[in-house]
Amino acid sequence: MLKAACQRYIDNFKGFSREIWILTLVTFINRAGTMVLPFLSKYLKEDLHFSYSEVGWIMVCFGTGSIIGSWLGGKLSDKIGFYRIMIFSLLTTGILLFFVQFIHSFIGLCIAMFILMIIADMFRPAMFVSLGAYATPENRTRALTLVRLAINLGFAAGPALGGLIIMGIGYSGLFWVDGATCILAILIFWVKVKEKKKTAFRDKEHPGEVLTHSVFKDKPFWIFLFCCLVSGVLFFQVFTTIPLYHKEQFNLTEFQTGVLLTMNGLMIFFLEMPIVSYVERNNISKVKVVAFGCLLMAISLFLMLINTWATILVIMMLFMTFGEMFAFPFSNSVALSRAPKGHEGRYMAIYTMSYSLAHIVSSKVGMEIIEYYGYQTNWFFMGVLGILGVIAGIWVYRLIQKERNIL
Repeated sequence: MLKAACQRYIDNFKGFSREIWILTLVTFINRAGTMVLPFLSKYLKEDLHFSYSEVGWIMVCFGTGSIIGSWLGGKLSDKIGFYRIMIFSLLTTGILLFFVQFIHSFIGLCIAMFILMIIADMFRPAMFVSLGAYATPENRTRALTLVRLAINLGFAAGPALGGLIIMGIGYSGLFWVDGATCILAILIFWVKVKEKKKTAFRDKEHPGEVLTHSVFKDKPFWIFLFCCLVSGVLFFQVFTTIPLYHKEQFNLTEFQTGVLLTMNGLMIFFLEMPIVSYVERNNISKVKVVAFGCLLMAISLFLMLINTWATILVIMMLFMTFGEMFAFPFSNSVALSRAPKGHEGRYMAIYTMSYSLAHIVSSKVGMEIIEYYGYQTNWFFMGVLGILGVIAGIWVYRLIQKERNIL
């Protein structure tokens, strides 16, 4: 029984090209070194002593840079190719991270985070487009999931190690490690993977060559982006307001916060690929799955209203993790399935921009609500927002069903 279960799990990882595996390794190295992001709000608040509002504004610059970087990365991927964008983005980001640690003023950090994220987030849409070149249409969602597994396995190691680095040598160590792993990861990619032109994207759910003539006329896509935006806003609370809440409400150390994030990464590593395979084998609507993920995230934030029992932080993380596993891998696939041939970069740029905007909304709105009304009001607001995201997901599902009936 156990042997058969293990074999089924291993079977989920078969059929990928060599390039996909190298891209997965590169992503793992990069994410294992991504230690700055989970602790950024704590670094700004507790080490540099900025107010909640100032932390919120720095995060706004972080998110604004991310939006511009996502748009640029997608547009340039269609123009000059994903390969060059990926190399430029990670190499330059690694170098910039070495210098950001020496900036301590509010204005300086606003500018630094803005520039850093423009360059760093050019990588994301380019990486998504690269999957179109190195994966087949049949294993595209599994390839996206494999890369997400690498992200989360790396993220499982990163925060706990990051917490130990902070407790041992301080926050500056995070910037050195993060920068070095960015450079190491992209050098491996550069040496091991040769540039390949994008292949024409055809999704088995949408066999027509062109679904809409312009991304701006694709109504289901834009409503779906709202659902993605909401799920992003809810999830990014894990990196913005929740680490501060751990310390202020329950007096957790950075290491304990890191362990909770590690639990998230390990669960995703073991469970996400089987969930994706099950959904695909049973032909379950991916839009429905994304909406269900958003619902689980909303529940996780409502659970945070229980503020006298520390174990609720573990239960909340379980709900958030399952929500993430349902929402994120399938939202990638839905966004790609809407893209007309030759416009994958543009669609994925707008898709990744929705998460960049989510980072802005999540941090700034969350910090402002906490500043004036407290943590409890923030958890309630985020939970209600999650329900709106679920409603948007159901609406998209019905619109897509109508499209198929017309076709």
